[in-house]
Amino acid sequence: MASSQTATLSEFEDRDRSDPPRDDAAPKRKAREKTDQPDHGTEDKEPEAKPSLRERLRRHWMLTTLGVIVLLVGIVAGVMYWLAARHYETTDDAFVDARSFSVAAKVGGYVTDVLVTDNQHVETGAVLAQIDTRDYVAARDQAQAQVEQAQANITNVEAQIFSQEAQVQQARDQADQAAAQLQFAEQEASRAQELVQKGAGTVQQQQRTKSDLEAQQANDSRAKTGVTSATRQIDVLKAQQKSAEAGLAQARAQLEQAELNLSYTKITAAQAGRVVKLSGAKGTLVNAGQSLMMFVPDDIWVTANYKETQVTDMRPGQPAEIRIDAYPDHKITGKVASVQPGSGTVFSLLPAENATGNYVKVVQRVPVKIVVDQWPTDVTIGPGMSVVPKVKVR
Repeated sequence: MASSQTATLSEFEDRDRSDPPRDDAAPKRKAREKTDQPDHGTEDKEPEAKPSLRERLRRHWMLTTLGVIVLLVGIVAGVMYWLAARHYETTDDAFVDARSFSVAAKVGGYVTDVLVTDNQHVETGAVLAQIDTRDYVAARDQAQAQVEQAQANITNVEAQIFSQEAQVQQARDQADQAAAQLQFAEQEASRAQELVQKGAGTVQQQQRTKSDLEAQQANDSRAKTGVTSATRQIDVLKAQQKSAEAGLAQARAQLEQAELNLSYTKITAAQAGRVVKLSGAKGTLVNAGQSLMMFVPDDIWVTANYKETQVTDMRPGQPAEIRIDAYPDHKITGKVASVQPGSGTVFSLLPAENATGNYVKVVQRVPVKIVVDQWPTDVTIGPGMSVVPKVKVR
């Protein structure tokens, strides 16, 4: 058994000596050599070179020319736009503005007629509505009667004054007569006194002349009092005259007020414009101050809310171009009328209070009023319509 195993090992050793050494890298080397060998099938073919940019441009010369032209036009347009746009300030926060107001009745009553309709244009002085006039006509007639009565009172007092002046003249004449009689009585009394002293006259005569003198003195005093009383009566009558004149003035004022109230029954347009939101109708009972319609005057403008950084060079009188969103085909020109001295938030109902809490800076808007040279007449333009103004500031 041992001899057989020894024989087998001897055979393997002899086999190993007879075989050449094994090279593990031989397959890789053969594959590399195979790759390095030239391919006789493709030896005559050379790789094609890509065309250059110049050749491609030369091949497509029409497209190249067109592209160059478009590029040049774009550059020129961009430069021109930049040079022109930097001279203008524009905003889309702009609207048509007007001082619209409510047309209300000045007096109360039933509406007897409405002479306009919705969105109708009217001229200055046009009658818009009519209120029943019967009550106001009666009030006017009553005021007229009071005026006539006051005038009659004045005429009566004037006649009394004229009569009293005659009585004053009569009292003065009587006073003059009494003064003359008093003078004569004084002279008589003086002569009687001298005669008594000389013994040529009687005491009885002296007493009679003294009595006459006292009577004339009393008569003279009464006459002077009559003149004073008659003169004072004229003052009383003149005071009554002034009172009557005041009554006349009051009656005339009431008449004027009654005529005004009568005129207020006819509601007219204070200026040219359009009637909107008509609420009054025939037969409606309205009170004083009740609105019947809204009114938009023809005097309208543009209020543009520019950023505060855009109004640096903006001044009144600068030209502006305006485009209306509703009518983009209409070209409208105008000019800056004024720049509001303050931002819009300052004059709002609830202005911002930046002195409390945290603060975040926000660019404010400043309203700018732009007046239009000529509004289009073939379209309807009113407050609230959006516009885009462009103001030339440089």
